[in-house]
Amino acid sequence: MRNGHSIVNVLVAVVAIFSLGTALAADNQKDPFKGKLFAPNVILENQAELGLTKDQFTEIRAAVVAVQGNVAEYEWDMREAYQKIMAELDESPISEDRVIEYAEVALLAENQVKKHQMMMLIRLKNLLSADQIAFLESKHGK
Repeated sequence: MRNGHSIVNVLVAVVAIFSLGTALAADNQKDPFKGKLFAPNVILENQAELGLTKDQFTEIRAAVVAVQGNVAEYEWDMREAYQKIMAELDESPISEDRVIEYAEVALLAENQVKKHQMMMLIRLKNLLSADQIAFLESKHGK
């Protein structure tokens, strides 16, 4: 059971990462990848129906853990930059140059987080069989 609890904790962290990126983007546009790429929680929620093998489950877990490790540093950079922006916005007058500098740091970090997330989602899809993908597309497609 310990592995089950570990994967749940990792998935909660990944969902938080996705949520942070979405909140920072403040973008209400439709998900362009819906039905094309599947988050780990979607795959694991359908684990029985998909008939995931032990190897698939292990590789999915490894991909999730790897992305969590890869994005941690960028998330710290992003949070620090946004804190600096917020502090600068309390100043009068506001230094436009400093705010833009901090925003650039935050956006570069956010882009790296999204890049690693995209790489993970592609890896996850590549771990699935054609039948498993078809099932997820039918259930979670456009």
